[in-house]
Amino acid sequence: MTPGELRGLCLSFEAVVEDFPFRPEISVFKVGGRLFALTSLDAKPLKVNLKCDPDDAVRLRGEHPGLIAPGYHMNKRHWNTVTVDGGLPDRLVRELVEDSYDLVVAGLPRARRLRLDRL
Repeated sequence: MTPGELRGLCLSFEAVVEDFPFRPEISVFKVGGRLFALTSLDAKPLKVNLKCDPDDAVRLRGEHPGLIAPGYHMNKRHWNTVTVDGGLPDRLVRELVEDSYDLVVAGLPRARRLRLDRL
C-alpha cells in the first residue's frame, strides 16, 4: 500500500477529516473530532497508528511480530502501530483501518453517531 492509497483509504470513510495538529508532515485522521489513524505519509517504512480492541491488539502483535507493535506514543492497550510496507496483505491493512474507524465511531456520543448516519 502506498502513502497515497493509505491516505485515500482513511479519507474514504464517512465524515473523516485530515488534520495536522502536531507537525505539517504528520497526518491525523479524525471522525467526530476523534483520532482513528495517525501517520507520517513520508516515513520509510510507512507506519500508521490505529485504534484496536485490546484482545485483538495482543493477538495481532503475536501473529505479525515486527509488523504490528504496541502503538508508538499511544495507549499501548488500545493502539497498534502497523507497518505498511508490503509485509502485510493490503486487505488486512484495510480491515485494520476500518476497524479503527468503527471503534472510534462506536465511542462517539449517540447524537454524533446519529448525525453520521444521516450524511
